[in-house]
Amino acid sequence: MNKTLKSILLWFLAFILTAGAAIWQRMSGPTYPVHGKVIIDNQPVKFRLIRTYDGNDGATVSIVAPDTAIKGELTYRRFKSFDNWTNLPMTRTGEKLTGKLPHQEAAGKVMYQVTLTKDGKSYLLNEEPAVLRYKGFVPLWILIPHIIIIFLGMLFSTRTGLEVVFKGSKVYLFSWITLVCLFIGGMFLGPIVQKYAFDAYWTGWPFGKDLTDNKSLAMIIFWVVAVIVLRKHRDNKLWPIVAAIVLWIVFLIPHSMLGSEIDYTKGTTGVQTTK
Repeated sequence: MNKTLKSILLWFLAFILTAGAAIWQRMSGPTYPVHGKVIIDNQPVKFRLIRTYDGNDGATVSIVAPDTAIKGELTYRRFKSFDNWTNLPMTRTGEKLTGKLPHQEAAGKVMYQVTLTKDGKSYLLNEEPAVLRYKGFVPLWILIPHIIIIFLGMLFSTRTGLEVVFKGSKVYLFSWITLVCLFIGGMFLGPIVQKYAFDAYWTGWPFGKDLTDNKSLAMIIFWVVAVIVLRKHRDNKLWPIVAAIVLWIVFLIPHSMLGSEIDYTKGTTGVQTTK
C-alpha cells in the first residue's frame, strides 16, 4: 500500500472513531433530551423532554398529541430542594400540549414528570423524573469554535495514536497539533463558554470539582508530557499512546456529568456547587 492511500485510510478511520465518540458523549450526557413514546387508544404519542435551557424565562415542555381528548399535566419541583411537588395543567394549542417550568438562575435545576390523560386513564411518560438545568446563553461565535477545535484535538489525538501503531513518521507533528487544539479549545475557549453559561471561568481543580474542567486539564497534562518526551526521544511510542488513550477515556465520559448546580437545601436562594 502506498503512503498516500495509507494516510487517507488512517484519516478516515480517525474521523469515524472521533465522530462516534463525540456522538456517544453527546447522547449519553445528562443534558440530552429524554425520548420515548406512549400508546394511547392504539395511537403512538412520541415525546421529547428537554433537560437544558438557556432562555431568560421558564423552560417550555411540549408534547405533540393530535387527539384533542388527551390532556396533560406537569409535576415538578426544584432539584436538590425541600420543595413539595407542584402539579400544573398543560395548555393545548392545536396539536400541542405545553407547560412552563419555573425559571431558575444559571446552574439551577428543576426535576419534572409529564402525565397524559384520556377517558379517565393516566399515562406517565417518564417514571424517572427528567432533570432540567438552566444556563446562560452562549453566543455561537464562541460556542462553534470551541466545539470545532475540541473535535479537531480529539481527531488529531486519535490520528497520532494510529500513526504510532502503523509506524508513521509524523507522530511528533501530530502530537503538537493535538496539544495546541486541546489548549485553545479546552483551556482558552472552554472557560469563556463556561463564563457565559454559568458565570465562572474555571470551576475545576484546584478551585472546584467540575468534571468537564478537570477532564480538559487531564488531557492537557498527558499531552504536554507526551510532547516533552517526544521532543527528546522522537521514537518514543509509550507516551503518545498513553495520552491518546487517556483522551479517549475522557471523551467516553458523558458530557456535562457532575457539572455546576445549585443546592437549594443550603438556603433560600441556593448555593452553587461544582461536582
